[in-house]
Amino acid sequence: MSPPDQSIIGLAAALAVGMLIGLERERHKGRGTGRAAAGIRTFTLIALSGAISMLLGDTLVLAVFGIMLGTLAAISLLHSPRRDPGLTTEITMLIAFLLGGLSMRQPQLSAALAVVVTIILAARTRLHDWIHDVLTDQEVRSGLMLAAAALVILPLTPTEPVDPWGIIAPRRLWLLAVLVMAINSVGYIALRALGPKVGLVVAGLLSGFISSTATIAALGGKARSSPELHRGAVAGAAASSIATIIQLSLLTSLTHLTTSLRLAPALMGAGIAAVAYAGLFTLRSAREVSERESPPGRPFDPKTAIVFVLLVGTTLVVSALLTQWLGDRGLLIASAAAGFGNTHSPAISAAALAAAGSTSPEFAAIAVLAAFSTNTLSKFVVAFTLGGRRYALELLPGLVLMLLAAWGGWFLGTLIP
Repeated sequence: MSPPDQSIIGLAAALAVGMLIGLERERHKGRGTGRAAAGIRTFTLIALSGAISMLLGDTLVLAVFGIMLGTLAAISLLHSPRRDPGLTTEITMLIAFLLGGLSMRQPQLSAALAVVVTIILAARTRLHDWIHDVLTDQEVRSGLMLAAAALVILPLTPTEPVDPWGIIAPRRLWLLAVLVMAINSVGYIALRALGPKVGLVVAGLLSGFISSTATIAALGGKARSSPELHRGAVAGAAASSIATIIQLSLLTSLTHLTTSLRLAPALMGAGIAAVAYAGLFTLRSAREVSERESPPGRPFDPKTAIVFVLLVGTTLVVSALLTQWLGDRGLLIASAAAGFGNTHSPAISAAALAAAGSTSPEFAAIAVLAAFSTNTLSKFVVAFTLGGRRYALELLPGLVLMLLAAWGGWFLGTLIP
């Protein structure tokens, strides 16, 4: 049996596209003398006319028929008795016509776009209610600011380092600023969706997989601007360290399993400590905060992101100067210095060296823990700088407990042959 002709497939797709969009418009146009002009029959014929235009003369005929359709839509709009100032139906008529033409070349794409268009049309009431009743002016401004930072400013920043040590790359630093703003936005959305009792904890855990330090910075800004969410922010900051520990386990396992096994007792101890501390502050936050409270203020403060970037840049420069001053004394110093920025890179480097036989798995594990320790110190500095004294001091016991558990677990692991 021979496959159907491409023209038959295209015409069938155009018919389906027109009927799908027309079905939604038919339900929307109402009944009686005051009903709208276009329904399921009109849109089906419009989509078929687009397909036939492509059959007759390709894009030129399609353009001519499109102009004719636009003229008819304008005349219909001028003579319409309805008071609705919207142009949705007229624009949808043109889209249906173009999708009908597209069906002759790419029927799958045309059908998919028709589904998207129909969903948008059917969600009219919900979209309007959400924009007018749920979304605030401040949230709109913050969303536009985040979009500008990510889609306008970020592509324009230089990718090459601008310092003598080759570590200050403007695009990477600005990406951190975008990250902080995005994490704050995630926390804000979690607050609105899940409530203040668990919203920040969930946001902290999920955002920690992107960057625990950036998460602590973002939640520090939240704790400073909204004191009533202070303990929830501490719980989220502690939960972000859980994500760091999970990532370290996965990265070292993928790079060198033996090094990961040497690290296992240390990371297990640190993970238990982080879970316990995050759980403690989650319970405290749940007792103090009412579920009915709405998240105050704006989704993020750009100043928090800028200060965090400046702090990271300063830390990188200081680390480079220390390494240059002390000299390259091996993996331990390099890992500890790199840990001020993040734990992932030094962990992978140390495990890779162990995999290559350049160092032992035991010493590689120590190097990873050194990076973990300096990274924990940088988290406290970030918490104090951006979240204030109270935020930092309440987070400090959890960080110290996590470090002690990590080194204690490593020590116990050395006793096991």
